[in-house]
Amino acid sequence: MTTKMQAAVATRFRSPLAVTTVPVPAPGPGQVLVRVHACGVCHTDLHTVNGDWPVKPSLPRVPGHEAAGEVVEVGDLVREVAVGDRVGVPWLHSACGRCEQCLTGWETLCDKQTRTGYDVDGGFAEYVLADAAYVAHLPAAMDYLHAAPLMCAGLTVYKGMRMVDAAPGDWVVVSGIGGLGHLAVQYARAMGYQVVAVDIDDSKLDLAARLGASMTVNAKTTDPVSYLQRQLGGVHGALVTAVSPAAFSQAVGMMRPGGTVVLNGVPPGDFALNIYDIVMRAITMRGSIVGTRADLARALELAVQARIETVIHPAHLEDVNEVLDKMQKWPIPGRTVLEFGPR
Repeated sequence: MTTKMQAAVATRFRSPLAVTTVPVPAPGPGQVLVRVHACGVCHTDLHTVNGDWPVKPSLPRVPGHEAAGEVVEVGDLVREVAVGDRVGVPWLHSACGRCEQCLTGWETLCDKQTRTGYDVDGGFAEYVLADAAYVAHLPAAMDYLHAAPLMCAGLTVYKGMRMVDAAPGDWVVVSGIGGLGHLAVQYARAMGYQVVAVDIDDSKLDLAARLGASMTVNAKTTDPVSYLQRQLGGVHGALVTAVSPAAFSQAVGMMRPGGTVVLNGVPPGDFALNIYDIVMRAITMRGSIVGTRADLARALELAVQARIETVIHPAHLEDVNEVLDKMQKWPIPGRTVLEFGPR
């Protein structure tokens, strides 16, 4: 096997990635080496290369946490994964497995977790190392290109929709119809919800309607709060995937009494809250990060059962800086996926 590979490497924050040749890593005990066939580009990758979050990644770092590919080498002590397996490499690279969070089904909150493309090198490369215990086995019916975005975007909104605490037939808002939102509309429909899609781009709202949204609202031309209160008496829940702080405040206003707002997007800055309104109407607000391994297995199964469509825009590794630049300026409808050709 080759000893060199192409990778996109962050060497300085807020600077273009360097697409360069680096050594192919060797798997250690409990690890597998995956030949990457596809890797989605997530808004979190943008936060990674910009150093936006309080705890920043150490550099140099290869971003990318939506990788899908084939296992080509396994390290010692690996039993559950074999050479030739088709796997996905998600955001959660590993967790301690012993703390209260890990033992109660919240391994994504583990203080000792490591994250793909943030704490360890990720999938913007021809090969990526993964912890064998944390890779996802891909359904046979799912190709690499469409599977890759489900490692984060699909998993994140699947988990978020479960945390909305709505019942089948209830009205649920998906705010922001981008890489996460277009999948959230479909997962919500698969869970039996009636979906309201909210965005400021008519083309994205048209996409949401095609994917199953019962109602769409352009927040640029219509106040979604007054409109949904007038039309529906408010909604039972909302999943906010948008990267605009205003969308979070709007989501609270859209609720009917007792509704739940789940926050997925992580825009810079804060947003305003009317505490009196939240208390008097018993509104629940909760953050929801990417799901666990169990969540990922269920999200993949549901994607096959419900024929969830990942809207993708193929690109190549050499295009990565252009993709990130476009994402910085305007959220892309669907998901851009870096495609790696035959070796």
